[in-house]
Amino acid sequence: MNYFGDVYRPPSEAYSLIVQVTYGCSHNTCAFCSMYKAKKFAVRPLDEVLADFREARQTYSRVNRIFLADGDALVRRASELEIILDTIRELFPECERVTSYASPAAIRIRTDEELRRLRDKGLTMVYMGLESGCDDVLKLMRKGHMSQEIIAMGQKVRQAGIALSVTAITGLGGPALMERHAVETAEAFNAMNPEYIGMLTLMVEPGTPLYDWVSDGSFQLLTPGQVLRETQLLVEHLDSPNSVFRMNHASNYLSLRGTLNQDQTAMLESIRQAEQNLSCLKPEAWRGL
Repeated sequence: MNYFGDVYRPPSEAYSLIVQVTYGCSHNTCAFCSMYKAKKFAVRPLDEVLADFREARQTYSRVNRIFLADGDALVRRASELEIILDTIRELFPECERVTSYASPAAIRIRTDEELRRLRDKGLTMVYMGLESGCDDVLKLMRKGHMSQEIIAMGQKVRQAGIALSVTAITGLGGPALMERHAVETAEAFNAMNPEYIGMLTLMVEPGTPLYDWVSDGSFQLLTPGQVLRETQLLVEHLDSPNSVFRMNHASNYLSLRGTLNQDQTAMLESIRQAEQNLSCLKPEAWRGL
């Protein structure tokens, strides 16, 4: 098995077999992200990908989940993705799910028929970063897409029958855009109605433009109390029936979990209790990515 560079994967893929299908991220200019700065984006040779799967079959007696890395596996040719999925199905008949990251740009170049074929061949779910539903935040953070395009691509995935997990980042707009970021992000989630909603809390990584902005004072971070207020606004405006909501990432000050919309009241009560006792929040030193 070969893996180039650091391994990045969603928290829920901690016990998955991870095989690189592409290297790095095809966008790789988001102002807050340092994940793939040490890698130049490239499509990994297909024979190397298939060789890794064959070696994994010889190594592991059972593989229940597979994650196709790196940050934009869905961007490679649909015909090659189909070969990869056919190989997985042949080698790992016990595998219960296959997932990958998917950028809005990668989803855009896939036809509806291609997405349906990938679903039929075993692509179970994709992870997509919304980051914010507020266009001013997206522009500031150099996301490369506006909210309506991201929403449309999420809807496209769901219409193809592929499960969708969407993440956003609390605090990404700073104090000036806090309310719009919260409300418009909730509205974007509502429009997509994904199977899974994940919320991270902003952390500033060295080597990113955001790090420089915080250092020179041009971007102000939210206080933990402001993060709670923004989270409250977001949860209040969520209307995404049956979406599983998770705010239990290592970056979060407060852990929240539930299924919408039935657990909304309980989650809001947890936020209110935390606002009354900030000492229950995760200490800054314990937060991580």
